[in-house]
Amino acid sequence: MQILAVASGKGGVGKSLVSANLSIALAQAGKRVILADLDLGGSNLHLILGHLGDTRGIGTYFQNRNLSLDDIIYPTSYENLRFIPGESELPGVANVSTGTKKKLMTHLLKLENQADYLVLDLGAGTSFNTMDFFLLSGCGIMVTTPTLTATLNAYLFLKNAVFRVLNNSIKRKSPAEKYLNDLKKDGVSLQRIHVAKLLEKIQKLDPEAHGRFVEEMKFLQPRLIMNMLDDPKDVKRSNKLKLSARQYLGVELEHLGVIYRDDMQNMALNSQLPIIIYKPQSVLSQAIYRIADKIMEMENLPSHPLSFGEGDLSFQEAVLEAKQDFSDKMTSLEELLNCGALTQGDLVETIKSQQFEIDQLKKENRFIKSKLIKAVQMGFNP
Repeated sequence: MQILAVASGKGGVGKSLVSANLSIALAQAGKRVILADLDLGGSNLHLILGHLGDTRGIGTYFQNRNLSLDDIIYPTSYENLRFIPGESELPGVANVSTGTKKKLMTHLLKLENQADYLVLDLGAGTSFNTMDFFLLSGCGIMVTTPTLTATLNAYLFLKNAVFRVLNNSIKRKSPAEKYLNDLKKDGVSLQRIHVAKLLEKIQKLDPEAHGRFVEEMKFLQPRLIMNMLDDPKDVKRSNKLKLSARQYLGVELEHLGVIYRDDMQNMALNSQLPIIIYKPQSVLSQAIYRIADKIMEMENLPSHPLSFGEGDLSFQEAVLEAKQDFSDKMTSLEELLNCGALTQGDLVETIKSQQFEIDQLKKENRFIKSKLIKAVQMGFNP
């Protein structure tokens, strides 16, 4: 069973939409798929799938010791796909104990004879629960968008994943734990320290812990999906993220693909249908199918991190895909205009949406510029 833990550094990047549509694409390919809504504080996958929301789910499972995980796995309208609802409306679901979390993780792993793929839709952010479910599979999928805030949060998510692996490698009351705790007390020191320098210190203080960390990191092979692109140039953000992860965290990202912004998604969501069911030929749907194909091609690959060369190839491929999808999107827009399916009002709304994105980018640029000016002034006026 391949575990695909889908996460994001921040909300609003389309993580749940990717999880739902990717699960259906894999199921359509004949794979047995179980999709679990583990966004414990804000589950909404049932809305995307068109699944009834009044069934028992993770919340009831947490509160009822006599309930097994099999009791809350439901068939869906889609062949080969089963679903575990989240039940975020129940009080306290998001704040589960360590013991309850470990129990769920153990039971999820026992599903290996029931599914080819277990897709975990995780909550946004870097809580310990999210991190631990993400690390349940070394090949977790991180969804982000080209905006500065989203890519920054994606990097911070990866950094937190590395530190979670490090914490799990260090024994309690060891010299390495004391060193880390001292750094945590001074948040600035922990933020500024280079991971490579930190590991050098850990190796001197606790060679055994360092050895465990190195072994565990071999299994951390995160994959990236860049969502909501408007222009082929947007893919450059993913290249910068990849380089930062490699240089500062020692993490090698693999690019699964890019997905263009598509207004058809809103229509599909309002119809409570996944986009690949609502319109399989849309640019967004085709991007999902392409990502599913890549995942299935990876089934028989050895479980070691990709070499730098292989990783670079995945990013070069993403650039080509971005250009092709942009061309397809423009062609579709022209066809809609020519046949009269796209009204003048629709065109105005599209332009407004694009203008909003441009305005957001301008704000981000102004913010960065002000920070740079301040940094330069401080450098010349100590």
